Amino acid sequence: MSEVVLRGFGWRHAGRRAWAIRDVDLEIAHGERVLLLGPSGAGKSTLLAALAGLLPDDSGESEGTVEVDGLDPRKARERVGILFQDPQTQLVMARSGDDVAFGLENRGVREADIWPRVSDALDRVGFPYPINRPTAALSGGEAQRLALAGVLAMRPGLLLLDEPTANLDPAGASLVREAIGRAVGSGSTSIIVEHRVAEALPLVDRVVVLSPGGGIRADGAPEVVFAAYGDQLAEAGVWVPGFTFPPVKAAAAAGAPLVRADELTVAQRLSAVSLSTSSGEVLAVTGPNGAGKSTLALALGGLLAPSGGAVSAFGDPRPPHKWRATTLTGRIGSVFQNPEHQFVTTRVADELALGPRRLGHSAAAVAATVDTLLSRLHLTRLAAANPYTLSGGEARRLSVATALATAPRLLILDEPTFGQDRRTWIELVTLLAALRDEGHAVIAVTHDDAFVQTLADRTLALGVPRLPDHAPLPHRRRP
Repeated sequence: MSEVVLRGFGWRHAGRRAWAIRDVDLEIAHGERVLLLGPSGAGKSTLLAALAGLLPDDSGESEGTVEVDGLDPRKARERVGILFQDPQTQLVMARSGDDVAFGLENRGVREADIWPRVSDALDRVGFPYPINRPTAALSGGEAQRLALAGVLAMRPGLLLLDEPTANLDPAGASLVREAIGRAVGSGSTSIIVEHRVAEALPLVDRVVVLSPGGGIRADGAPEVVFAAYGDQLAEAGVWVPGFTFPPVKAAAAAGAPLVRADELTVAQRLSAVSLSTSSGEVLAVTGPNGAGKSTLALALGGLLAPSGGAVSAFGDPRPPHKWRATTLTGRIGSVFQNPEHQFVTTRVADELALGPRRLGHSAAAVAATVDTLLSRLHLTRLAAANPYTLSGGEARRLSVATALATAPRLLILDEPTFGQDRRTWIELVTLLAALRDEGHAVIAVTHDDAFVQTLADRTLALGVPRLPDHAPLPHRRRP
């Protein structure tokens, strides 16, 4: 009997007209390793949530059936492990080791077995800290590794991974792929959603492509699917190995400096960094997880006060973190690593209108801005949707759109291409290139090598992440 069976499955979020996913017929046998692909918004994350039993009846409308080992997924949760797109949503404890142990303790695993399993899981994902490391002190990529360790420690029969390497540096991504390979090699069934398709192929033996209109577009061995449908899938927005992008370099020389940092530090989060960025250029900030890239973005954007050094911008004698909110919004647009952290309304269109309204723009100007951004970032059909029901790629495009809504001269973007399919990636890069050529400056924190090679005029690589001064405690011992 197949481990996973879907018959005519569909799901529509509460309050939405369009179905997130529909007409899916799929069987996955025990031990199969599946790469789940599809354009942004095709329903990949929704499908994983359904298999994990995480779509309650009161949160939407379903059709068809879903079974895991012949059971309703809500009755098979102990057999399933899932890693979400946003790892912060599944970290529940204050200390890292306790977070990995949490699920084991809830399952009633013998205490003598818990900490060896915690140690093994942390080592497998390359977690670089002792078990008493506060989870609140982790970078996005470090949190992703910790969340994966929590999933692997449970030794699930069905492993569901939603963009497991999206926020990881190359070394961390390699460690995570090795950990996934060992997990699925031990007999687990796995379904992986991943935009780094070429790197994920060694982990899978089957590719399933969802169609955004409903149903399955392609299903088979990777080499067969890409040989038969590669060009069509790429045109539809699916990432296909072997497709590259020509550089989109600046049309003119950079102009006047907009922001400058001199020996900028943030206590225990960022070592001294100096930089300057001018109008008409894109600066990519790269480096390993934990090096302080997101902290640097927050400090440059006026959203975090430095503990040392200085930040100056737009010729203002005051540092950005001391500007009035309206001044900051009009000059600097920021996109956080987790887009949900910056949503404050219940409709996509209202989210885009908020900034221009606060700056006193006329109703007609606000409406024009909203319509333009909805169209440019392929969000028009989602104008009335709740931002918290969007897919990861849609939420990222909305967060970028909110930053653009006030037409700031400086854009600071943390992982701007996360969750994008090939088509929206190209359009987002093209949009940022056009803004740069119009005189805007862009600072982008990214692990996306294709983004750096295609768009960046300069690159700032931050150094090795700072580890605690004290010696690490053994993972297997409860502190």
